[in-house]
Amino acid sequence: MLDPLTSAQERDEQPLVVHYDTRLPQLTRWQRAQIPLIASAGYWLERSLGPTLRFEVLGWQHAERVYAAGRRIIFAFWHRSIFSVMWWARGRGIVVMNSTNFDGQWTRRVIERLGYGTAQGSSTRGGLRGLAVMAQRLEHGLDVAFTIDGPRGPRYMAKPGPVMLARRTGCPIMVFHVGLKTAHTFHRTWDLFQIPYPFSRAVIAFAPPIDVRADAGREEMARKHSEMQAALERVRDLAESWFTLSSQARDRHRTEWNA
Repeated sequence: MLDPLTSAQERDEQPLVVHYDTRLPQLTRWQRAQIPLIASAGYWLERSLGPTLRFEVLGWQHAERVYAAGRRIIFAFWHRSIFSVMWWARGRGIVVMNSTNFDGQWTRRVIERLGYGTAQGSSTRGGLRGLAVMAQRLEHGLDVAFTIDGPRGPRYMAKPGPVMLARRTGCPIMVFHVGLKTAHTFHRTWDLFQIPYPFSRAVIAFAPPIDVRADAGREEMARKHSEMQAALERVRDLAESWFTLSSQARDRHRTEWNA
């Protein structure tokens, strides 16, 4: 089996396999024409709604401690939260794993205009090459991020990419979720994608970092994956319920999460 993070030269000398294949798929003329139109609409929707949102952040002190130690972060979050977090984290140079399919091609244009980098790949195609690019970006001092149940689900089932990358780079995983007080949920989409209504309040909950040892074996990797899955569920439960809690309950959670 190929090492997912071997050098580019070594990979190029080996037969192309699906997990290294980041060639763009064949699209129809109509699909190619749609990409710039959808990308422009998506970007301006972000630019219109984003400035109206009011964010509260829980647990960010964990990230500050990682940065103070001179390390970078591997972020992971559910696909459902993409729209809101794209605005909150814009302009920071975070490198996002981006699929090469039709949706990935127009999404790439949107996120790059918002100040993100991209690594082409997904769990179904090009993922190992994408991980190699992310490892390089972490070494160059940039954070990276995964929509961890993307690009097509199953919803709320974490993929293994962050754990693999954490073992290779020594950078910790931090998971988070965005909860919105008012939003439109696309119930017919696999991810229950959300777009906030104008002037919505939002909460972002960050869990403590998860480290993976460089010598982690199969069993420890499985434990770390389970730990990441559990943390993702915990932050989702808190963020999704935030605006239904009493003010006293929210104060208790603030004390706990910001300790």
